Amino acid sequence: MSGAGTPTAIGPGAYETWRGTALGAVTEAIEQRLVLELLGQVQGRRFLDAGCGDGALACAVAARGAVATGLDPDPAMVEAARARAGREGAAAEFVPGRIERLPFADASFDVVAAVTVLCFVEDAAGAMRELARVLRPGGRLVLGELGRWSFWAARRRVRGWLGSATWRKARFRSAGELKALAEAAGLRVTAVRGAVFYPPAGWCARVMAAWDPWLGRRTTLGASFVALVAGKDA
Repeated sequence: MSGAGTPTAIGPGAYETWRGTALGAVTEAIEQRLVLELLGQVQGRRFLDAGCGDGALACAVAARGAVATGLDPDPAMVEAARARAGREGAAAEFVPGRIERLPFADASFDVVAAVTVLCFVEDAAGAMRELARVLRPGGRLVLGELGRWSFWAARRRVRGWLGSATWRKARFRSAGELKALAEAAGLRVTAVRGAVFYPPAGWCARVMAAWDPWLGRRTTLGASFVALVAGKDA
């Protein structure tokens, strides 16, 4: 998945470089732990990771017994995800495709996740409708996005102003904006959580990581990563 601290040079190598830093390792672990918690029981369920990157989340969910599928528009990412699945012995399938036009039938999945994807999609409302379309009635969607009100977002905005194409195009959203997107797609939001409350510095991450879950259950203000859970009524 594409985490709150994703480097601006997106690509399979950038993911590994990011995770190899002290800041990246702590941040990635916090985000993935939260997403896995919000996904709930996945054993035997059909799972889609829309915008799977190099397959870290889909492989983790497959290891928990899900029938996992990952989708990404970048062929290099799809190949990296397949290679990861091979190394880890994960029974996960990876396919190319875009979140705005998911190549799956209606109600194909019991559980759907999209992590730091909508912030880079021009038609976020259309993408959300697609996520809702492929989710079965009674299913669960977990959405993770880059929070609007955080140290990280401020730094990324500055980088965009200074010429970073990635961050110039990105849109950071508040918990309220994400909830509105989900509800407009006909979904019912049941939980909202925050994570990564520390500034983008390795020593801050190490010191504050233990407090992150406590803060995330109480507020999203200042969170670099905002996650919500939504259901689709039968």
